[in-house]
Amino acid sequence: MVIVSVQPKRIPKFYRGNAACAGCPIPRELDILLEVLGEKTVLVVPASCSTIIMGDTSGMPSTVPVVHSAFASSASIASGIVRSLRMRGDKDAIVAVWAGDGGTADIGFAALSGAAERNEDILYVCYDNEAYMNTGIQRSSLTPKGAWTTTTPEGKREFKKPLPFIIAEHKVPYVATASIAYPFDYEAKVKKAKQIRGFRYIHLLSPCPPGWNFDSSLTIEIAKLAVETGIWPLFEIENGEFRLTSISKTLLDKKNRKPVIEYLKLQGRFAKLSEEQIKEIQEDVDEMWEEIYKIVKR
Repeated sequence: MVIVSVQPKRIPKFYRGNAACAGCPIPRELDILLEVLGEKTVLVVPASCSTIIMGDTSGMPSTVPVVHSAFASSASIASGIVRSLRMRGDKDAIVAVWAGDGGTADIGFAALSGAAERNEDILYVCYDNEAYMNTGIQRSSLTPKGAWTTTTPEGKREFKKPLPFIIAEHKVPYVATASIAYPFDYEAKVKKAKQIRGFRYIHLLSPCPPGWNFDSSLTIEIAKLAVETGIWPLFEIENGEFRLTSISKTLLDKKNRKPVIEYLKLQGRFAKLSEEQIKEIQEDVDEMWEEIYKIVKR
């Protein structure tokens, strides 16, 4: 007799038929997040693409409560919600902020930094599509150097803000990066964050087909190339201890990293880059990995 083990079906916590653009990774990213966090979760969502994707009272794809907040205040609102829940004796509910790069690194940074400094018991996830996509593709401080936006038509001149490392400087218990191209790595980090008390931060690369100007079928390929070229290292910092995760563990050796041009050439936002600018981006990535090497080996 053959005994077949039937695994229970994993029920998604974010409904299909939402208002996301074709190829947008946000629904799947939220699917994984809510599937791991469970039903006792409250989402705080500042003004962003996700505000639209979440819908309105006529139909919302989230199966957990969602609090829509102003751009600047999501971390503050989440702090108030979790403190209220704890005062009522609820020690299990998870309050999670789901915010874009503009609402995280720019407009919402003061509240974010304050919540991290106070070590509030919240999980903050920044889905980083590297511009203000919902309001017309304007640059943010997380837009990478050289990228076209409507406010940087010749390419952004400044480098991308190293936000995960800035948050880690607040001495919070957990900081991690993730990519939808490596869902098991992302899922494992959400699971770990769920078990930790205090401020947890996950920075999630979220390719945007219309904003980055690529075909909607290439979302996962581009997210994967961001990691394989070393532009987006996967790592976690747990109680101050830095470690690379997933494929990034192999990328300390430069020969295992693909050239950055493989990532850049698929995106129209980088179409105006000169050979010299591409060379500069490659040098910056290599320099970043030299710093990572020093951290890992010390």
